[in-house]
Amino acid sequence: MSAGRVAARLAELGITLPPVPAPAGVYVPALRSGRYIHTSGQVPLVDGALPRTGKVGAEVSPEDAKELARICALNALAAVASVAGSLDRVVRVVKVVGFVASDPSFTGQPGVINGASELLGEVLGEAGRHARSAVGVAVLPLDAPVEVEIQVEIDETGDSDD
Repeated sequence: MSAGRVAARLAELGITLPPVPAPAGVYVPALRSGRYIHTSGQVPLVDGALPRTGKVGAEVSPEDAKELARICALNALAAVASVAGSLDRVVRVVKVVGFVASDPSFTGQPGVINGASELLGEVLGEAGRHARSAVGVAVLPLDAPVEVEIQVEIDETGDSDD
């Protein structure tokens, strides 16, 4: 794989990797343990603000929530890059966990979290395929409609700090 392939793919898709959103509490956005990087839950912050708030199936449409899940995944990739140094080191996305703040009658959580899964596949190709959970919850931090966390495996070749 050539150096800069993920950056080139992002550019081809017209996507800019955002700055890592500041934590809303006492935690770090991403943490490496051996070959794995685990992200904290990422809400769809854009320039430090949520574009939408509320429950999916009530104040937020499933289609809008799916787009917000894409933003969450992009924020998660930014957090991974901040620890890995480059997204080119991602061997594969291992697991995605998506939380959807849902109206009690809403049952389309998997379709919402597809937004995150699709983004990871578009950016990382086969390495973006993953195991996943999509969970409906009563409320999320900041009244966000969706939150996504990911676990990735990275290439340790060339590491000098392990």
